[in-house]
Amino acid sequence: MQWKNLGEHTVYENQWLRVNLADVELPDGRHLDHYLIRLRPVAMATAVNERNEVLLLWRHRFITDSWGWELPAGVVEEGEDLAEAAAREMLEETGWRPGPLAHLMTVEPSNGLTDARHHIYWAQEATFVGHPEDDFESDKREWVPLKETPDLIARGEVPAANMAAALLMLYRLRFG
Repeated sequence: MQWKNLGEHTVYENQWLRVNLADVELPDGRHLDHYLIRLRPVAMATAVNERNEVLLLWRHRFITDSWGWELPAGVVEEGEDLAEAAAREMLEETGWRPGPLAHLMTVEPSNGLTDARHHIYWAQEATFVGHPEDDFESDKREWVPLKETPDLIARGEVPAANMAAALLMLYRLRFG
């Protein structure tokens, strides 16, 4: 039941994304035109401290007009290491420098439409460096008890699926 991409061409492109139109062959031999969005990889990071609190951002997303808790995240620059990008984003968005980062998971948030891959890292410590450079990214940055994250997700306070998956994985790692 494998779909085959027989070729694609770009119909729109900017620094953030590329929209392509693909000629797709279905398993029964039929063809269809399928739009897809090509995106740069995203790296994100957080820390869980000795009190089992996780560092999160409270922010508004204008596209969906929703508020929620998120991990610091951003696109990986050309030639940048994934873990270095995650550490950079955490520092820029929170003012906290993570300790040694461990890979938590990689998710594909919308693999029926995009090739986006989100690489999620975490640290067991972080050092406060100062006010975040990118403070416009969020209303607040807080250490939230990790034990509360399943309830936050259930109440819709973590609307992004990639963030919910990461928090549930961290919860499982810390509390089994």
